[in-house]
Amino acid sequence: MLLAMCLVGPAQAEPQNSAEAEAKPLAAEVEDLKKALIQLNRDLFILEQDLLFPSSTQVAVYLSMDVGHFFNLDSVEVKVDGDTVTHYLYTQRQVDALYRGGVQRLFVGNVNQGEHTLTAVFTGIGPESRPYKRAVTVEFDKSAKPAALELSIVDSSARQQPEFIATVL
Repeated sequence: MLLAMCLVGPAQAEPQNSAEAEAKPLAAEVEDLKKALIQLNRDLFILEQDLLFPSSTQVAVYLSMDVGHFFNLDSVEVKVDGDTVTHYLYTQRQVDALYRGGVQRLFVGNVNQGEHTLTAVFTGIGPESRPYKRAVTVEFDKSAKPAALELSIVDSSARQQPEFIATVL
């Protein structure tokens, strides 16, 4: 009986090792497929962005902030040629990320070539913990190249107030 168990034991061990040996290449193949799928997804996203926002009509708007001693951001509304294109409400974590040097892409969209006006309306809590609402306007000329604009909220120590700046990049 002991001899029978010794003979059966190695026979059972071989299929387990064989199954393990087959599972390793299968796992590697699955991992390769996952990587290929991620790369394909990235390529499709880039293609979609190129089709939706061609460079001849693309406009991107970014937001950055200074340390924020004089203004605590609550929301931003962006208008292009008088039409609201985006409105964004902020959580405290998002505002903290902006204070630490983060830059947020507020809007990417299409506009025709020519002269345009961008207006951004900022709301939040200003100096002395009072509600604060300010707007900044910038005119820009859209050419065949993509346009980028930056909205900045900067503390002015001299005036003890926040400054809202819009620049064409």
